[in-house]
Amino acid sequence: MEGLLTLAAAGALAGTLAGLLGIGGGIVVVPVLALVFAGQGVGEAVRMHLAVGTSLATIVVTAAASVRAHHARAAVDWRLFRRLAPAVAAGALAGAALARQVPGEALRIAFGLFLFAVAAQMALGPRVPRGRGVPGRAGVALAGLAIGAVSALMGVGGGSMTVPFLSWCGVPARRAVATSAAVGLPIALAGALGFVLAGAGVPGRPPYSLGFVNGAAFAGTALASVACAPLGARLAHTIPERALRRLFALFLAVLGVRILAG
Repeated sequence: MEGLLTLAAAGALAGTLAGLLGIGGGIVVVPVLALVFAGQGVGEAVRMHLAVGTSLATIVVTAAASVRAHHARAAVDWRLFRRLAPAVAAGALAGAALARQVPGEALRIAFGLFLFAVAAQMALGPRVPRGRGVPGRAGVALAGLAIGAVSALMGVGGGSMTVPFLSWCGVPARRAVATSAAVGLPIALAGALGFVLAGAGVPGRPPYSLGFVNGAAFAGTALASVACAPLGARLAHTIPERALRRLFALFLAVLGVRILAG
C-alpha cells in the first residue's frame, strides 16, 4: 500500500511538472521507481532498467495529456514538432537498444549524474545566446538523435534537453515548453517499445512485467500523472517559472544524492 501511494504521489508531481515545464516527468518517476523496486527486493541487475522502461511507458500517457492541454491554448509549434519527431524517435530506439548492454550499476550512476546536470541547468537557466534560429535539416536531425538517445537511456521525455535547445533557437519560453511536451511523445513511444523488446526473457523481473516495463508500477503512476498534467499546463500560462525551477532543481539534487548513494 505504501508503495502504491508513493507511485501515485510521484505520478501527480510528474504530471504537474510535465505540463508546467515541458518535461516528461521521468526525472521524478525513475528514481522513485528505482527506490520502490529496491524495496520489493528486485535485483540491481534489472532494477534501473525496469525503472527507466516503466518511466518511458508512463510518459506516453503523461505527454499525451500535457500536449492536449497545451494544444487547446494553441501553444504547440507543430511545424517544429514534425521536424524533430522522426529523429528523436530513431534516437530513442537506439538508446533503448543500447540500454541492455549497460550494467545496472553504471546506469544508476549515470542517472544520478544526469540529475545533477539537469538540476544545475534548471537552477541557473540557459547560458547560451538566444535568437540564433532553428538550424537546417541536418542540424535538427543531429539534435533530435542526441535528445532521443539520451532520453531513452535515462527514462525521461527529453524536455530537459529539448526546452534549452528550442530556447537556444529563439523559440519563446511557453512555446518551447509546449512543443517539448509534444516531442516527448515519440521519444516515450519508441523508447518504451525498445525497453519491452530489450527486456524480453530477462530473469529477475517482478510479476506483471512486459520486457523492462512493469505493468503494476505503470498503472500506479500513470493515472495520477494524467490527472495532474492539465493542471501543470494551466500553471505554465499563469505563474512565473523562476522560483519553481530553482525549487525543483533542489529536489533533483536531493534525488541525485539518494540515487548515487545506492
